[in-house]
Amino acid sequence: MILPFFWMVSTSLKTPAEAVAQPPVWLPESLQFENYVRAMEVAPFGRYFLNSVVITSLSTAGELLFTILAAFAFSRMNFYFKNVLFTILIATMMVPFELLMIPNYLTLSRMGLINTYAAMIIPFLASVFSVFMLKQNFEAVPDELYYAAKVDGCSDFKFLWQVVVPLSKSAIVAVTILKIIGSWNAFLWPLIVTNETDIRPLPVGLQAFTTEAGTYYELLMAAATIVVLPMIVIYLFLQKYIIKGIASTGVKG
Repeated sequence: MILPFFWMVSTSLKTPAEAVAQPPVWLPESLQFENYVRAMEVAPFGRYFLNSVVITSLSTAGELLFTILAAFAFSRMNFYFKNVLFTILIATMMVPFELLMIPNYLTLSRMGLINTYAAMIIPFLASVFSVFMLKQNFEAVPDELYYAAKVDGCSDFKFLWQVVVPLSKSAIVAVTILKIIGSWNAFLWPLIVTNETDIRPLPVGLQAFTTEAGTYYELLMAAATIVVLPMIVIYLFLQKYIIKGIASTGVKG
């Protein structure tokens, strides 16, 4: 698992000849840190970075809101066909995203949202996996707390935000981190729904290093390192929340 990251960083510090040498050169003779400076000059990484931050922030906030509300409804509220509806939602996880790209694209095109931030945010404002994960965690909250809150006149909405959410912090943080990583690294969908450079996120911006004359591998790897580094740092510092949140899913107590 570490080898691709090592190769990425190593290639980002090579000369153009070393980057395409056969047999492969594992370590550069001299570290070419200027590759990072050149990578920042070749493409408008400042704009790409801002786009990624906006898309990731809005899609994460939206998914958290809808996911928490849906998970609470399925875990605590009673309504007709609840189990059937939840089963159907879980079944949609078996459908590959590639099969949904064309219908989603046509829908957004008819709404006039192609080449906008909305095209990269709206389709990802809900996640069945996140709903399932939080539902299992919400069900672990003792019923006694719910009944005590209702006796005190607490509404379901107030109980959700003041009791359930604080008690499920680990699972919510885990869902948040996974969403941030997934949204930050998204490539295929933003590539399809964007036509202009000014609105593209960082992963799509990496195309700037592939031209008709060939690929500048040393610059591409330098840019890729810049893109990946924030997510690696976030994961290293917050991995305990991911492990704890996933481990507690489905455990009743």
